[in-house]
Amino acid sequence: MPVITAGGMRYQQSWEDLSADKIKKEEQERITSCIHRALELGINHIETARGYGSSEVQLKRVLKDIPREKYVLQSKVAPQVDPKKFEAILNDTFDRLGCDYLDLFGFHGINLDTILDWTVRKGGCMEVARRWQKDGRIKHIGFSTHAPCDVIVRAAETGEFDYVNLHWYFINQTNWAAVEAATKQDMGVFIISPNDKGGQLFNPPQKLVDLCDPLTPMGFNTLFCLRRPEVHTLSVGVAQPDQFDPQIDALEHYDNIDATIAPIEKRINDAIVAELGTDWWPSYVEGLPSYLNAPGEVNLQYILRLWTLAKGLDMDGYGKYRYGMLGNGDHWMGGQKAVDFKDEDIIKAVNGHPFAKKIPDILREAHEIFKGEERKRLSSA
Repeated sequence: MPVITAGGMRYQQSWEDLSADKIKKEEQERITSCIHRALELGINHIETARGYGSSEVQLKRVLKDIPREKYVLQSKVAPQVDPKKFEAILNDTFDRLGCDYLDLFGFHGINLDTILDWTVRKGGCMEVARRWQKDGRIKHIGFSTHAPCDVIVRAAETGEFDYVNLHWYFINQTNWAAVEAATKQDMGVFIISPNDKGGQLFNPPQKLVDLCDPLTPMGFNTLFCLRRPEVHTLSVGVAQPDQFDPQIDALEHYDNIDATIAPIEKRINDAIVAELGTDWWPSYVEGLPSYLNAPGEVNLQYILRLWTLAKGLDMDGYGKYRYGMLGNGDHWMGGQKAVDFKDEDIIKAVNGHPFAKKIPDILREAHEIFKGEERKRLSSA
């Protein structure tokens, strides 16, 4: 496995399921150039999903001309309450990709305990995947997740999975316990969306650019993640072939990560502390319940993170982008905005937090900063 993955969420023509005859020539040429550029760079892990619109259909055209042993192929299918429906969708993925086997198969979106149960219970979707694995059509089985950390930990601790795709990067380190749980199970750890969900680092505020100098924010985040031996690969979802370049440039420092990023990390931490104090950063998230256990499912962890980044690093634009999705992404973007809560309920829910009495006012301020256009997940748009 390379330390950078060619993620398949941005180079497709459409989020709709298009037949091959609906693919435009220029769009197919774009995805072809992205894949060939990845392989030229040694990025031989190609990742996609049944939920990524035309991605699989377009990949089929590219991959048919590349020797199968030259790449590691991964796709993902969401678990279903009915395993027969799951198997039908899995068959569809194989047909769309035109492949005989997947090196890596992922259960897509184990975001709730209910979905984990659909997967691992007796007679569930895992039994289908194991049968396909026995037949040689699947080599390794993992899962992708946007779940609260405790759900990810429970999934890892089942011992059923070979790897996990999860969120963990500089601005969001709350899933570290899940990374540790995966490591205890000898699972591969695949970081998803380090550039987009990781802060829209392709369009960073000037303050963050200055703090990361001489690296780019993307370069800093890449090295921050790869500094940890528990982390094995970062997904880089590109729309153009040159979008791999910031990560590749950062890898020039791969053998000297600590010395390279330590002064940058200190500057960033100092900048946040200067605005919010050492009693807030970085410990503010400790003791906050997940949205599943918060009053009205207000996503306290997420909203306070966005507020912190806006205050400390001028990341208002990123905050608006992500806040607008709360309440519109089902279990993929869990929890609600801070618009309907009682102060006493929030204070009770965060009892013991040093800022418990101030959090309701912070939530209101965050809402004023970030409110605006409602958004949906790309795959739901």
